Amino acid sequence: MFAVLTPIRKRAARLIALLSVAWLAACQPIVVPGGGGGPSIDTSAPVPVALLVPRGSGQANDELLAKSLENAARLAAADLNGVQIDLRVYSTAGNAAQAQSAAKQAVADGAKIILGPVYGEAANAAGVAVASQNVNVLTFSNNATIAGGNVFILGPTFNTTATRLASFARRQGKSRILVVHSEDLAGQLGSRAIQQAVAANGATLAGTVSYPFSQQGVVAAVPRIKAAALAGQADALFLTANTAGALPLFAQMLPETGLGPATTQYIGLTRWDIPPQTLELPGLQGGWFALPDPGKTQAFATRYSAAHGTAPHPIAGLAYDGVAAIGALVKAGKSNALSGAALTQGAGFQGATGIFRLRPDGTNERGLAVATIREKQVVVIDPAPNSFAGAGF
Repeated sequence: MFAVLTPIRKRAARLIALLSVAWLAACQPIVVPGGGGGPSIDTSAPVPVALLVPRGSGQANDELLAKSLENAARLAAADLNGVQIDLRVYSTAGNAAQAQSAAKQAVADGAKIILGPVYGEAANAAGVAVASQNVNVLTFSNNATIAGGNVFILGPTFNTTATRLASFARRQGKSRILVVHSEDLAGQLGSRAIQQAVAANGATLAGTVSYPFSQQGVVAAVPRIKAAALAGQADALFLTANTAGALPLFAQMLPETGLGPATTQYIGLTRWDIPPQTLELPGLQGGWFALPDPGKTQAFATRYSAAHGTAPHPIAGLAYDGVAAIGALVKAGKSNALSGAALTQGAGFQGATGIFRLRPDGTNERGLAVATIREKQVVVIDPAPNSFAGAGF
């Protein structure tokens, strides 16, 4: 059955691989005394900021990503009123060893903070390399296992998405949630995030079903999912599967067993609108998933395209966010603007795709919208909040 869905999976694979770069490796974060500290800066002078990108790996995708990240960072720097950023770009070749060397060189050159790199292992190495110099790293990874100390992740996390969707589900009367997850690292971390969100929002965990990440594993899991849903009286099914993996098959097979969207609410931890062909799957009609503020995302894409003649890479907005946050803090005129305490101030920042804030544990929260699929179209059913006092927080 996977063969039928192979075209969708192939088209999605390259994009999802880049959207999910965080899960290439699970590293141990370092612990830095003082919660990330931060160097003293002169806010009246241009602030040296290092941007670490995966240029030089020999992979065409990395080269395109590197250019898009740099373009977005420079676009953000141009938007800062009254703040000057001295953006210096360093190549990591997409690997940990070169990321470590680049981070050291950047700080030796005077960088007060580091943006990037992309991949989790490289970000962890960069953080270790500059920890003793009290320099913070804002990585584009979404791998929460590397967050902490002087490393802050900018990529959207499972915890934020799970919390947003669990809160919305509870308000819609969906109180018994069955979690379905793959047995790989991403599936386990996703399941943990969903279970924590279910408990935090006063819902009931109706059970969990895991499956090996293979065609045989997915097929074998379908009857177990139905049995668990009936036994737990589940009124919602929360899946960690993505469009490049098991989701298309689940969308076909689960309704065939009678456990369809007409009787059980489907909820997705991943984006269900990428690639667009996913919207055509009958089993996903009426399902819920989260996505960044569509209006702000489109506005950023339009501005980027006007400036560079091409669409931004899907994670290019993270580079814009990093520079926007740095600029907002520097504008306050305080010498400790790039300390861990300043970076994690509760009000957060306005970014390319909406509001976001960094947490003291190195993770982040983002203002997300909740969407559904109706007649093969994405429809926002709960808009993204404009502040952290808004819905979903």
